[in-house]
Amino acid sequence: MCLPFVTFVLATVMLVVHSHGCKDYDLSASDQSLIDMMKHYLHTSRTDECPPQSKISNSGVTFTRWGKNSCPKGADMVYTGQVGGNQYDHRGGGVNYLCLPGDPENGQHQSYSNDQVHGGEYELSSSMKPSGWSESMHNKEVPCSVCYQKRRSAVVMIPGRKTCYKGWNSEYNGYLMSAHKGHFKRDYACVDKNAEPLDKKNGDENGALFYPLRTKCGSLRCPPYTNEADVLCVVCSK
Repeated sequence: MCLPFVTFVLATVMLVVHSHGCKDYDLSASDQSLIDMMKHYLHTSRTDECPPQSKISNSGVTFTRWGKNSCPKGADMVYTGQVGGNQYDHRGGGVNYLCLPGDPENGQHQSYSNDQVHGGEYELSSSMKPSGWSESMHNKEVPCSVCYQKRRSAVVMIPGRKTCYKGWNSEYNGYLMSAHKGHFKRDYACVDKNAEPLDKKNGDENGALFYPLRTKCGSLRCPPYTNEADVLCVVCSK
């Protein structure tokens, strides 16, 4: 039975009762039973329309914080580890960066040749690094964290901005990074503006590489963009 019809029936019953000419009119048993039934139905129907509070409080979203081994304030840590992915010059296989946990459960050794899970390194030469970053992070491995933000229903990475739009909460902001344009394609990743190395080891071992990006005017309209500028990014949730 649809809710508008039930509401109409209940209103009709109440109108008939209150408009009766006798002041001492008593409801019959059947009248009272119908009213009680309608009240119960309306109560239970409206309750079903609202999810229990426990379900709301347990909802949330996950996101990866690239370049950091911690989560933003207010977010819970799912796990932390290091960035992995396919070798920068491999033609086939996956193109996305992976956040590999620091406590893996390793499989059995295999001899076949299809290695696609390498580590990730920053590529930050003096002529190619975001403003404010140290060249000392060049060739260092990249940390990452998978974070859980409670009481959120959506998360989005916005390229070209460092602040979120109205109604959205900033989880972190930084620089948009990916593979070099001369290498094989890689996903774009928003790397934290306060990125850090995984550890103090220093070796040019390659793997899934992170290069800073810059804009190029032409098909990209300038303004509002500017030519050859760092590309900012922000991760937002609501």
